[in-house]
Amino acid sequence: MKRLIIPLILFLFLILEGVALELLPATLVKGNLVIVPHWVLAFLVMMAIFYDREDTYMSILYGLVFGLLIDVVYTGVLGVYMFTYALVIYIIHGLTKVLHANIFGTIVLGLTGLVLAEASINLIFSVVGLSEMEWGTYWLHRMLPTVLANLLFMLLLYPFMKRWLVDWRDDSNLRSKSVYL
Repeated sequence: MKRLIIPLILFLFLILEGVALELLPATLVKGNLVIVPHWVLAFLVMMAIFYDREDTYMSILYGLVFGLLIDVVYTGVLGVYMFTYALVIYIIHGLTKVLHANIFGTIVLGLTGLVLAEASINLIFSVVGLSEMEWGTYWLHRMLPTVLANLLFMLLLYPFMKRWLVDWRDDSNLRSKSVYL
């Protein structure tokens, strides 16, 4: 049962990303600012920090799967989110060896992951011709509000998810060791 908890949480965030903008005040949604929820990515960053060990890459695998699901459900181009989420989580997974797994490290890694993902997605969409926004306007009206909103979401999740992810990692580590004993 515990193996299903992480995919269920990711699936719940995937569904809630679609209705997240309905929860915001109308003045924010109707204005010039564009806020894109990246809740799956935020959880994957926390998973890369607190759940994965140096030799495990479950967060990257989940990044591939749920990135593809986001592509299928929310975009018309397959592979953009799948490639971006997997690459960004791979980078974050590598950076976890440099930064400590505390609130400040989580903020820095979350900020890095969100900026990399959002810039990569916009770059791919502009190359394909789906995004016509100039980079100056993009940084002010989409990147900054998106990163701040998703960073706030990560800070709200941090106290709960840190404890749970570390416990789940330790449970899976004990279970894998008991098989070899």
